[in-house]
Amino acid sequence: MSTSRLLAAAALTGVLAACSQIPEVSQSGSGPALPSSTRSVHAERSHVQASCPAGLDAVARCYTGVDTQGAHYWIAIPANWNRMLVMHAHGGPRLAPISRDISVEDLERFAVTVRQGYAWAGSSYRRPGYGVRMAAEDTENLRRIFVSRFGKPAYTILHGQSWGGNIAAKGIELYARDAAGNRSYDGVIYTNGMLAGGSRNYLHRADLRAVYQYYCNNHPRPDEPQYPLWMGLPADAKMTGKELADRVRDCTGAGLKPEQRSAAQQRNLANILGVIRIPERSLVSHLNWATFLFRDMTQRVLGGRNPFSNRDVVYRGSDDDAALNRGVQRFEADPVAARLLAHDSDMSGDLTVPAISLHAIHDPTAMVEYEADYRDLVAAKGNEGRLVQVFTTEKEHSKLSDAEYAAVFDAMRQWIAGGSKPTGTQIAADCERQAAAFSGGCHFDTQFKPPALNTRVAPRAAASAGHGR
Repeated sequence: MSTSRLLAAAALTGVLAACSQIPEVSQSGSGPALPSSTRSVHAERSHVQASCPAGLDAVARCYTGVDTQGAHYWIAIPANWNRMLVMHAHGGPRLAPISRDISVEDLERFAVTVRQGYAWAGSSYRRPGYGVRMAAEDTENLRRIFVSRFGKPAYTILHGQSWGGNIAAKGIELYARDAAGNRSYDGVIYTNGMLAGGSRNYLHRADLRAVYQYYCNNHPRPDEPQYPLWMGLPADAKMTGKELADRVRDCTGAGLKPEQRSAAQQRNLANILGVIRIPERSLVSHLNWATFLFRDMTQRVLGGRNPFSNRDVVYRGSDDDAALNRGVQRFEADPVAARLLAHDSDMSGDLTVPAISLHAIHDPTAMVEYEADYRDLVAAKGNEGRLVQVFTTEKEHSKLSDAEYAAVFDAMRQWIAGGSKPTGTQIAADCERQAAAFSGGCHFDTQFKPPALNTRVAPRAAASAGHGR
């Protein structure tokens, strides 16, 4: 790591140490808010029985409702309930308006847990957009609604998928025990989680905006109003996801067959992917996050402030690194924004319950390197004995094998019910047994160790060169 990068890391450490001195991120979008209680309870505004999705009607009863903060939720309780509850934190952040059915796809994706005998509950969160503490609180609110309606489960597992992994990791630090010291959660599971915290989860997307604009110069175009790229997009801009994808295709030929691309498109695409090291298939989605999510995060949540810096980053991997580093747009983080983002969504490593993390090595969206970042954070607090990380050779982000999910949840059930800490080899072996009942097969790589998260200084070591980026 360069001297400048080490100095930046030291500065970030100072920012994180000061997080407890600042208010939490506003939920209204007007900038910093007054501190709010993390122990508040919001009862439901409505609660009705509903038809279960994913063909679960034959094995479970389902309920929907809205809490007093406006968060919609789904609950599924199987007929053969094992008295354990899975509290699900969904990914995103989703930017579409929330509705009754926004969490249906989450229940469908993880219906395997209900078929195993677990009750399942998932919140839409109270509003679209960024806010890790908000989403963690809404998930905790739903847990309390479940207990008030159906009684306290024997054990409760917090489960976070994708961005929900960040929410679950933060949430377990905030809500593992209630105000009286009683345990609210007995374990936590992360699947393809964004476990580096807000301060580091999005750095490669900030870099992508800068590098993409250097080569393509069409986001914004020269004849459009100019703005600093960290904004993502001006608040009043009318660009759609399709229009963004069209611009990416025009510049890089992404989505076209290689033989259909011009020489300029081929060069632009090779340079962008060479520097940022993401797969072609996820270029548009990463740029979507760096556009529409960045607009939400910087302008609504952070009050128009920028939490990202690329001032000292040296980009490598192009056909002319010197020209790239001379010409790329630079931006500097606002210290207030950096502290707010860290306070909202960075973890401390204070892991007090058993945790299992399942991550696809070739995940094109949530980099597997996030796992190394989280492992090191937990280990620094002396809590590595509570963390098991397992990896698969799959190439997907949103959905992995049902048999793998079943094995991970079964391992957690046995661990928190009094068993010993499972190993990756044991979880992989149990997957083979689960595969008789659940689809998808078993794809564990029990020898894999995630490389360090160091997305901003290239090239990566050869050991990680084949990991889908």
